[in-house]
Amino acid sequence: MRPAAFLDRDGTIIELVHHLNDPADVRLIPGAGKAIAKLRAAGWPVVIITNQSVIGRGKLTEAGLDDVHAEMRRQLAEHGADVDGIYFCPLAPTIKDPTVIEDEMRKPGPGMLRQAADEMDLDLAASWMVGDTVSDMLAGRNARCGTILVRTGYGAKYSHDRAALDHDVSDLTGAVTIILNEDMQ
Repeated sequence: MRPAAFLDRDGTIIELVHHLNDPADVRLIPGAGKAIAKLRAAGWPVVIITNQSVIGRGKLTEAGLDDVHAEMRRQLAEHGADVDGIYFCPLAPTIKDPTVIEDEMRKPGPGMLRQAADEMDLDLAASWMVGDTVSDMLAGRNARCGTILVRTGYGAKYSHDRAALDHDVSDLTGAVTIILNEDMQ
């Protein structure tokens, strides 16, 4: 088993667009492509873990989501980067509280991380969850991963329980610095 970097998508890798459903609206956050390339060059699998309620709300199909991800990967490739897997939960929430687990597969539930770990032979206890929301941090906690909050996307206004996160950084570049330094200890 090996550790992995689990990354949220919206607000962490790509610019935050509410209910993103058009590939033309996909824009990498500055530095994200280079940060992901650096992780992979160091031997870390990079796995996207993303809630996609836009599908459950009927605003996007799974084929449309594939198009969005294809555009994101095209932009990542321009920086010599890619991801090893993309896991998504299509369920729309029925509870407004992002700290409540409604379904194991929807963040803050750890289901997507556990599924990826099982399918890719990953060590959750040695892995990191990086994201911009309390549900990202709690998904990581619930999966027993280290957690890193990025101050991009919703992270700029994060005011939830600080106990849910291990580190607080400005962006994905800062998160990668922590991950790679932790790996060398």
